[in-house]
Amino acid sequence: MNNKLVGSILLSVAACIWGGTFVAVKVIVGQIHPLQLVWLRYAVAIVFLIGFSIIKREKWNFHAKDLKWFIPIGLTGYAVSLVAQETGTWFSSAQTGAVVTSSTPTFMVIFAWLLLKEKLTKVKIMSLVMATLGVIMIVGIHLSGKHILTGVFFLIVSALTWSLMSVMIQKLPNYSALQITIISASIALLCLTPFVINDAADFTSINFFNPKIMLCLFYVGAVSTAAAFVMWNKGLTMVSTSVSGLFYLLQPIVGTLLGWLLLGEGITVGFVIGSILILGSVFVSIRFAE
Repeated sequence: MNNKLVGSILLSVAACIWGGTFVAVKVIVGQIHPLQLVWLRYAVAIVFLIGFSIIKREKWNFHAKDLKWFIPIGLTGYAVSLVAQETGTWFSSAQTGAVVTSSTPTFMVIFAWLLLKEKLTKVKIMSLVMATLGVIMIVGIHLSGKHILTGVFFLIVSALTWSLMSVMIQKLPNYSALQITIISASIALLCLTPFVINDAADFTSINFFNPKIMLCLFYVGAVSTAAAFVMWNKGLTMVSTSVSGLFYLLQPIVGTLLGWLLLGEGITVGFVIGSILILGSVFVSIRFAE
């Protein structure tokens, strides 16, 4: 398989996994504060990532000068983005979370143009327009709730910071996806630790032996963070940044379906039409992008 196809598969699988994350977060975010939940995600993920690195016998060649990219990547995409995402999901719904953060491709195209000097081709613009219309079809149906505006604000912050992180990763071509994930996740964990320690007493109220909490933490930590982040970071090195952002739009489809199946959230014709447009934008970007 060529790099573009492999990269597309990796990005698709990662996005689908993240679609399920909104449901897992919605299930336990009422019992674990979003900030603590992000910290636990990374604590669990790093254990799995380091274990896999040891098994794989990963060869490291770290340079201190690259911290100028690792630090903002860890702060924006790994710390701020996830805290904002889970806070936004807390104030809204799993579907709204999955859909609003789908503004990510728009921001990625802008950042790729500004930082990487990628051209804005007609195919990219057409794909982005199709994707945006698809998102509008779904969002127009599901924006409801007492704190929806607060939730949407945090979700937009999440999309903005995640997009910036995804573009900055292109500045680290000498590191593997696994290495980038481990270093960035470690930076995020260190940055979040002081805030978590400040409210350490809240951890005593969490029943970590509750099967539901254990399963959700395993999913958001080992699957959604460790596995999916590595796949996403690897896929970014194989597909152009502005095109790869469109794969992020598989999230609302998976998130909405799982929200409907597991949480009883509504699903409408708008979702079906929006999903077709989103999938169509991804197909156009893969088939015709330069």
